[in-house]
Amino acid sequence: MNQSSSAPSETAIASAINLEFVRNIAETGERDGVEAVTEFHRSLFLHQHGRDLERHRQQRKLSEDRLADLERRLDQVRARLADEDEHVPVLENGTPDTQPSAPWNLWDRTMFWLAAIGVVGLLVFGVFNISFNLLESGIITFTEHPVRAYFWAALLPVGALAVKVGWDLLENRRCRMIYLWTCLTIGLVSVVAWVAAYASVYPALSMSTAERIASLTVTDASPGASLTAGGVKTIDMIIVIAQGLAEICLSAALGIYMTQLYGRHRPVSLARNPVYKQLDGERRRLEEQVTRERLALAEARGGESRLENQLSAFVAYARSLFQKEAGLRRDRGQQKRQLLDRIAAQLKARLDDADRGEDDHEPNGETDRLALNAR
Repeated sequence: MNQSSSAPSETAIASAINLEFVRNIAETGERDGVEAVTEFHRSLFLHQHGRDLERHRQQRKLSEDRLADLERRLDQVRARLADEDEHVPVLENGTPDTQPSAPWNLWDRTMFWLAAIGVVGLLVFGVFNISFNLLESGIITFTEHPVRAYFWAALLPVGALAVKVGWDLLENRRCRMIYLWTCLTIGLVSVVAWVAAYASVYPALSMSTAERIASLTVTDASPGASLTAGGVKTIDMIIVIAQGLAEICLSAALGIYMTQLYGRHRPVSLARNPVYKQLDGERRRLEEQVTRERLALAEARGGESRLENQLSAFVAYARSLFQKEAGLRRDRGQQKRQLLDRIAAQLKARLDDADRGEDDHEPNGETDRLALNAR
């Protein structure tokens, strides 16, 4: 309340002082009156707005310094960024993956999909075979223990995946080849063992009940008679073990072969350069700071320019007011001089007429009246 009431009073006092000063300078008639009025009004304006003007100037200088520093840093970051590649090749087995790969052909595509079908077939066959063995042995049934049965059936896929992971972890090419051929050899040997074990019991398994009864004698000396219960269990164990090893190793070998085929034809792997990524993030951050600093600089320059323009307008108004007052006073003085000149001319004319009247001694009443008026 007090601030709002004091602001108009200060403006009124400043206006009164302004007008009184201009009139005083105009009355004195100083030669440097314009400079005095200009200096007075400049001081009066700075007295009221000098703090804001200086604040805008300091803010402008500070923003200019910050902007120069940010632009210098931004130029450095851009120069470093121009020397870096956005993407770099991925290291494959310790070497940059920069070699172009061959396009896929019909043979490689066919072998790739045949290997995939073989892996799926082996795993599905193994799962069903384990399920059949579990049901046949009576250890676990899907009806009584479905979760445990599924876990048992998942042994073959998990085993094949583990063998494949072991090959992926090897970095030496020679070790990888030895690993692959070892898996392939174990798988093929297991297949041969499985076929041989199954073939040894196939004649007995293929006989019907009637044929088996008819072949029985009191002194049975056939080859099947020598197959005891322990021998049957041994052969059954060999079949199961050979089948499991064959499915695991052959699935892993086919998976390794698919990986090698894909490695021949896969596209060149490129990754984002971490140095480029860091520099690009710093560049964006500096650009945002430069934008904010430019806005602050524009605001400071705008405030400074506004006050300077107000000062120029105020000084120009004071000069025009002084020139107006000086012109009015010159006009008044000139009018007074003209009036005095006319009065002096009239008096001189009357005095001259009176002098001529006395010299001529004209007894004219008008002449006497003029003489009396002159006296």
